[in-house]
Amino acid sequence: MKQGIAVITGADGGMGTEITRAVAEAGYSIIMVCYTTQKGEKVKQQIVESTGNEKIEVMQADFSSMQSVSDLADRILQKELPIALLMNNAGTLETAFRTTVDGVERTVSINYLAPYLLTRKLLPLMGAGTRVVNMVSCTYAIGNIDFPHFFARGRNGAFWRIPIYSNTKLALLLFTLQLAEQAKDKGICINAADPGIVSTPIIAMHAWFDPLTDLFFRPFIRTPRQGADTAIRLLLDKDNEGKSGTFNISGHTKPLSSRFTEHKQKQKLWDETEHLLSKWV
Repeated sequence: MKQGIAVITGADGGMGTEITRAVAEAGYSIIMVCYTTQKGEKVKQQIVESTGNEKIEVMQADFSSMQSVSDLADRILQKELPIALLMNNAGTLETAFRTTVDGVERTVSINYLAPYLLTRKLLPLMGAGTRVVNMVSCTYAIGNIDFPHFFARGRNGAFWRIPIYSNTKLALLLFTLQLAEQAKDKGICINAADPGIVSTPIIAMHAWFDPLTDLFFRPFIRTPRQGADTAIRLLLDKDNEGKSGTFNISGHTKPLSSRFTEHKQKQKLWDETEHLLSKWV
C-alpha cells in the first residue's frame, strides 16, 4: 500500500466514484467522505470488488454544516496518519435559495466553505509531497465575489443558480492560489482542476429554457470518468510532482491571467473566510 491516506469528498458521486477507483487502483488507503453512509458503503463495495483494495473507509459528513465538516476533520485528525492526497470534489448546483444552519447560502457552504475548512483543519497531517486538488469550474471566469452579500446570499440580488455557482468556484480557485503560496515552503502541492461539462446528478433541468441549453451543450458533455481525468492526473501522475498553484483542464495546465492570480479580493476573501470560520479553525 502507498504511504499515507487519501481523503476524497463527494466520493459516492459520479466523478467521485471514478476518482476513488483510480486512487484505490494506485494502492492508497482511502477515506471516502459521503453525504449518506448507505450510498457510500454501496459504492465502496463496488470499488473493492473491482480493484481488490480493501483499505477503504466511509465517513459521513454534511457539507451544509460547518460543525459536521469540523467533526469530520477531527475524526481524521485522531487517526494521526499522514495525508498523501486530499481531493475536494463534493459540490452542488442549487435550484433554489436555501440557507444553512450557519446562515450561509447552501451553494457557498458546500462548494467553498466546506472544502476550505476541511483543508485548513487537515493541514497538520500534510507535509512534503502531499497533493491537494480542488474541483473548480471554467465558470470561475464569470464569478464575482460581492461583499457583504457573498456568504449570506451568494450574490447581490435575487437567487440565480449559475452566477452563484460561478462565484463559489471563483472563491475556491482564489483559495487554491492563496493556500498554495502559503504552503509552498512545506512542500504541499495545491492545484485546481476543471472537469468541463460532466453528466452527473448535479445537472438538473428545471427552468423553461433548460431543454434548449441541454440540446446545445449535450455534444460537449463528458462522462464522469472523462471529467475526473484531470483531477486524477493531478493526484497520481509523476509528471505533476511538485506542481502547485495551477489551474488545469483537459489534463493540462492553463495559465491564469493576472486578473485572477492577483485578484483584488483574494486577501479580503481569505480574511473574511477566516473570520467566519474562526469558531472551527
